[in-house]
Amino acid sequence: MFIRQCREDDLATLEKHYPSPGRNRYHEGRFQRQRQGMSTFLVVWLDEDTPVGSGEIRWHGCAAPEVRARYPDCPELNGLAVWPAERRSQGIGTALIQAMEERVRVRGCDSVGLGVGDDNARAAALYGRLGYEDVGLPYLDRYAYVDDAGVRHDVADPCRFLVKRLIP
Repeated sequence: MFIRQCREDDLATLEKHYPSPGRNRYHEGRFQRQRQGMSTFLVVWLDEDTPVGSGEIRWHGCAAPEVRARYPDCPELNGLAVWPAERRSQGIGTALIQAMEERVRVRGCDSVGLGVGDDNARAAALYGRLGYEDVGLPYLDRYAYVDDAGVRHDVADPCRFLVKRLIP
């Protein structure tokens, strides 16, 4: 297993192994933000041809205004995923988060944050084991997607923001 920054020629392979739902191109969007310098998009590879996870460091932080107001200089780990589901609980997510944290440290940031859905106890438990603390900041993660029929759906998922200090 190895982790590296996403390259443009990885996008088709990512879509093959972890397709974006509907008519969305989530991997391409993350790659474009990386290309613009807004983020770093990391991919976990089982081997040269098999991606098994990914995540994005959003250098300008969480998009939710209430989070941004309280943590304006805190990069956010976003879109963390391990696939297929059978690969979970094998250390892939932990390795990905640690690689992301190291990039945040190297960039000179003293903390990093992430959001976790109120309905995602499994992820919340992982983040807690890795030192992320609930800072008492609930928010709605707002996003939109287009389904296979071309219909746009606006979503607002209840989340909590968690923060980890990287420098004691």
